[in-house]
Amino acid sequence: MLLVDADSERAALVSAGLVAAGYEVVALSPDTDDLTRQVRETQAEVIVCDLDDPSRDQLESMRALNRNEPRPVVLFASRGEPDQIEAALEAGVAAYVVEGLAPARVRPVVEVAIRRFRAHHALRQELEATRATLEARSVIERAKAHLMETRRLTEDAAYRRLRRSAMDRGQRIVDVAREIMNNK
Repeated sequence: MLLVDADSERAALVSAGLVAAGYEVVALSPDTDDLTRQVRETQAEVIVCDLDDPSRDQLESMRALNRNEPRPVVLFASRGEPDQIEAALEAGVAAYVVEGLAPARVRPVVEVAIRRFRAHHALRQELEATRATLEARSVIERAKAHLMETRRLTEDAAYRRLRRSAMDRGQRIVDVAREIMNNK
């Protein structure tokens, strides 16, 4: 776990609370500057940020982390304006807890954040896979249409030609279809 807290005394207390809750704190950081690099260097699996008032730059650092090295991020803040909470969630924060970090609440909040992150990550992967499948089908359909038009083939014959070409080359049908579309 990477703990981010600018207040060194509070960070020591929070770190002790995390350790008491059964977590290993692999690093302490006073800020979110280059958070992605910090996570890569420490191999932290969860990020806990105890920030008084998350700034736009801090949230942008969390957004970059979510894009480049997705990890569950738990944000404890002293304030919770609706716009600020929404911006944090859009930046990839899995849990936003207002009124600071209380040792008794640490474990349940972190566990919920981890589960929420995993569910969100699984949905994102499923969405990406679905988009890739749809894009592949679209390319194959366009290649079939091109073969039907230029070679005067039926739809079934055009598909068989794509499939045979893919098998002969040891490639996926979508790769052969892309090649056809790029060379037309």
